[in-house]
Amino acid sequence: MHKLLKSIVCTNVILLFMLTGFSYSAQDYQVSTVAENLEYPWSIAFLPNGDMLVTEREGNLRLIHKGELLKQSIGGLPEIYVQGQGGLFDVLVDPDFDTNQKLYISFASGDRNANALKVISARLEGMALNNVKTILTISPTKDTPHHFGGRMALIGDGSLLVTSGEGFNYREKAQSLDNMLGKILRINTDGSIPSDNPFLKHEKAKPEIYSYGHRNPQAILVSKAGKIWSHEHGPKGGDELNLIAIGLNYGWPAVTFGIDYSGAVISPFTEAEGMEQPVINWVPSIAPAGMTEYQGDIFPQWQGNLFVAALAEKSVH
Repeated sequence: MHKLLKSIVCTNVILLFMLTGFSYSAQDYQVSTVAENLEYPWSIAFLPNGDMLVTEREGNLRLIHKGELLKQSIGGLPEIYVQGQGGLFDVLVDPDFDTNQKLYISFASGDRNANALKVISARLEGMALNNVKTILTISPTKDTPHHFGGRMALIGDGSLLVTSGEGFNYREKAQSLDNMLGKILRINTDGSIPSDNPFLKHEKAKPEIYSYGHRNPQAILVSKAGKIWSHEHGPKGGDELNLIAIGLNYGWPAVTFGIDYSGAVISPFTEAEGMEQPVINWVPSIAPAGMTEYQGDIFPQWQGNLFVAALAEKSVH
């Protein structure tokens, strides 16, 4: 079933959706509970044998083996900062996992006064992580437990994309190239910098930056056609789906379709020269979460379509 829609992560239950029709009435789909009583499940990754890795934001990496959620968590994770929106985030399986057992994991690190998103690589050996290596640490640190980003995707050339939020109180940094906040970053899987990253020759720019002007991107994927899609949370209104291209500016906070939670205007502009427009903007906000591209055989009409989970509506778009 995961070849249809993969999975939707809810507050404490993992569900797999088996669609049997194109209408929206209840009888046209079936819902199967795969695992329950989880602590804020955040990400799911499928191993080659069909087992599932599940991250709990509270700091546990769990394994669903042959359809059963094991009680024991996978050991070997670094210390994780769990506060606010901070915690354990994404888990990504290396394409050559059968031979290298390699995973990539993102999480919040530090404390309330100085915290940052980190990414590690590690080998999964039995129920433990070994050969743990930090391959990315977002700088500068911040003193807010919000807007970490933390999603990852591999490009066809083997490099790794990582989304980074702007820390909520640091939104102006999303427009500056001298920091990693409010950016999509690109590194090699050993932590080195790809030689064709767009800002390598810009003085004071962080060489990891791939695109900038983001608020809190919490999904990213590389489509079968090689397109990079990402969505991000807007403020009050203005969630966005963006088609990401190297070196471009996606506008936050200079342009936005949303307003501040207080009702104040963040920017009077929804567009500006040199800043990309979203493919879709959601007003009011849907609070987008997981996203996947449909590549199954049952519904050819959906080939290449994106499915986006929405936290606010508890729905799928």
